[in-house]
Amino acid sequence: MAEGVVGIIILKLGLALATDTSRVGRNWLCHEASALARIFSQIRDMKEELESMQSFLQGAERFKDTDNTTANFIKKIRCIAFEIEDVVDEFTSKMEVKQGGLASKIKQRICHIKTWHRLAFKFQDIKLKLENVDRRKVRYDMTGLVKNAEQSDANCRYTDHTSYFPTEEDLVGIDDNKKLLMNWLRCDSQLQSVITTVCGMGGVGKTTLVAHVYNNVKVDFDSAAWITVSKAYQVEELLRQIIKGFNSNDLKSELRVDIVDMEKRTLVEIIRDYLKRKRFLLVLDDVWGVDMWFKIREAFPANSIGRFVITSRVHDIALIATGNHKIELKPLEAHHSWELFCKEAFWKNEDRICPLDLQNLAQRFVDKCNGLPIAIACIGRLLSCKSPCYSEWENLYKELELQLSNNAILDVNIVLKLSLDDLPYILKNCFLHCTIFPEDYLIKRKRLIRHWVTAGFIAVTEHKTMEDVAEGYLYELVNRSLLQVVERNESGRVRSCRMHDIIRILALTKSNEESFCSVYDGSRTTSKQNTRRLSIQSSDIEKFTVSSEVHLRAIYAFNELVTSDSLKFFLKSFNLLSTLDLQGTQIRKLPKELFNLFNLHFLCLRDTFVEDIPETVGRLQKLEVLDAFNARLVSLPQSIANLHKLRYLYVATDPRKGTKGVVPWIGIQVPNGIRNLKSLQALQLVEANSETLCHLGALTELRTFAITQVRREQCSDLCNAIMNMNHLASLSIMAINETETLELDGLRLPPSLSKLELGGKLDKESMPRIVSSFSDLGNLTLLTLALSKLDENSFSCLLLLNGLRGIWLDKAYEGKKLHFNAMSLPSLRLLAISDAPELNDVVIEQSALQNLIRLTLIDCPELKTLPDGIEHLITLEELYMRGASKELTKKLKQKEDSNYSNTYLMKINHIRRVTVFP
Repeated sequence: MAEGVVGIIILKLGLALATDTSRVGRNWLCHEASALARIFSQIRDMKEELESMQSFLQGAERFKDTDNTTANFIKKIRCIAFEIEDVVDEFTSKMEVKQGGLASKIKQRICHIKTWHRLAFKFQDIKLKLENVDRRKVRYDMTGLVKNAEQSDANCRYTDHTSYFPTEEDLVGIDDNKKLLMNWLRCDSQLQSVITTVCGMGGVGKTTLVAHVYNNVKVDFDSAAWITVSKAYQVEELLRQIIKGFNSNDLKSELRVDIVDMEKRTLVEIIRDYLKRKRFLLVLDDVWGVDMWFKIREAFPANSIGRFVITSRVHDIALIATGNHKIELKPLEAHHSWELFCKEAFWKNEDRICPLDLQNLAQRFVDKCNGLPIAIACIGRLLSCKSPCYSEWENLYKELELQLSNNAILDVNIVLKLSLDDLPYILKNCFLHCTIFPEDYLIKRKRLIRHWVTAGFIAVTEHKTMEDVAEGYLYELVNRSLLQVVERNESGRVRSCRMHDIIRILALTKSNEESFCSVYDGSRTTSKQNTRRLSIQSSDIEKFTVSSEVHLRAIYAFNELVTSDSLKFFLKSFNLLSTLDLQGTQIRKLPKELFNLFNLHFLCLRDTFVEDIPETVGRLQKLEVLDAFNARLVSLPQSIANLHKLRYLYVATDPRKGTKGVVPWIGIQVPNGIRNLKSLQALQLVEANSETLCHLGALTELRTFAITQVRREQCSDLCNAIMNMNHLASLSIMAINETETLELDGLRLPPSLSKLELGGKLDKESMPRIVSSFSDLGNLTLLTLALSKLDENSFSCLLLLNGLRGIWLDKAYEGKKLHFNAMSLPSLRLLAISDAPELNDVVIEQSALQNLIRLTLIDCPELKTLPDGIEHLITLEELYMRGASKELTKKLKQKEDSNYSNTYLMKINHIRRVTVFP
């Protein structure tokens, strides 16, 4: 993945060239300006060189594992790329000058004349290193490489296809999907062709499932063929494979013709003529692109009954399916995982039962596989060749990660390596970045995107923010089954994800190989040479030593016991550090060395004990993210206003954790110069005052904005400021207390708004007008109201917001009855009502809330019956109730008794998860 490193450097070189103003200064001091101009000329040459090199690396990467010369070449190129990055980062930091006129800026740059000469010599030295490397390797010659790469690809795919094909009696956990797929293929009610897709991550058993169904049903068809689709397929060659496939399964085939030199049109005609009026089955295994189907579908005649099965690890392929003919394979459940493990590990035993003394250790092996069939089978096979001895198994468990990386479990490595190798280089950086997180760590979407953006992984795209592009990358990794979605928000967007343990092990191997990241978990004391990122997962970092050749760019701390003193060494040693993520640590005071990090882009102090950020933060001129959400800050220094590249500013404190009801986050007074931060996209949480409100309107690029302590008389100025924020996606407004009214009549929100939170009393007479303005917001999906004092009439206005997917009323409803009319809120997935002391009746008409998934009712003490009509909510998966009347709570608790049943409780029998607390 060296091309990923080179890609980042190319982006940095482009940014450096954008600062070229050397020509302007030549009249000031010709010699000094000339030195600066020479550096820009070298940067241009270096950028062109790397762009040529990148094309070569993208091809060479695919077969370096079988060619030592190429592997060494790639390693040296990676090291040189790191050197270039070091020089470019220092250069661009020196080019960052303080405010002033043109003459002032030129003078400041001329003061760095010695630096310009030194960096110019470094560039010259790097260029010589590149030339020396090229002499040992044919210069970017792709001749022969493509052929080798294709051969390597074919070999991998062949192994992928045959690596895990258990016998019929060894199949585990596929019965339901096997029956479903067989019914679809054998169904004669559909006379037209039908496409079925089977998707899931590599190694989850797609090919195994389809192979067994195929072998069972192919005799029911006039003709059948199985084709494994090459990742780098050619349409003509794929059509030839299809002809050969049907030919080999049909002794009387009319396809016995010479097809070697035929063009696409002729091949299509041959297949059409052969399949005319036939009932045929075609399996296309391991498809990587949606376009494949559209390039070959013309070959299949309309006057025949075709059954197509397409397997893929890319979830977008599922969209090709006819109707609901889609199967998404998930990892095995716990009992099926254990059954498969025993069958593989103890296949020599007649009973295939794990000995008692090995069961705990065996379970640890199974847990490590997280339900991935190929991993379970491969590890089981490996153990079956070992003596069933606890000590021997324990030693193998300790070295499981090493076993995987060294190909001792070859099949699983090859299958999953295909997914990694298929990634475009720009996605490889994003994927490898996920290895910084500990095992089973819940990775939050927003945090991940901020990391990627500030690390330089995201290319600038016209008409899209880098954050939008980054989110697209995240969905692509999910689509390719390399990340697993754990939770989605009400809008369907990924909220958190996780990396499968086996994929993580392989990714860590690749990360170490590429010097991308080094993980310190206490088991090692020395970092890998040239590593660029360090993930600290142990508190004992005093024992950690770093090579003098290591130039760290990022430190991520995942152990809460990391302290200020333990960080000082790293901050002194690595002045090119660009990322410092201390989220969740117990750090209380920021070491002074931190404010000398001129290259710092990302500083995260979220959930720490930091109480003060000094004025010296103004030195961090490259800072893009300052995340101190839920730290202990009480103020911000004035120098924050000088951080002109700041994109995210999160500052808020939760003063009453664990308290009941609405918890008003404490905001912070921002400095008067906040208007200068024109690049801000997120500002959360500001404490309102008249002076601040006059400046906020200048922040026109904001996507996320939250403000608290708002008074009634400030609402007009606040509305005017917000109406300048034309890109807002999330807006939160909190009044100064429960009795303060938020006067929002004049507020006109941008159509981009998707999330709105209002905390404060709303004028009941104005509610229809306010809500009417919300109805124009086509993207509004989540509405949270707190302290709003709604009644039955004012609440009915919300029923007009058909696009809402989530509503949360927190201490906001004072009425006795909630009535949901037929057809109301058709898109709503979450409805949560808390602290409604008078509510005693909820009525849901048929066809209302027709897509509701979760219903939450908290602290409604007068509610004595279930919502009338809850039985109509066929999509409802979860009902959560706490603090309802004793009468209702008692009735619902009786549902836990399996012998108890009555008409009342039958209304909620369809709900998968019912949770009731007093």
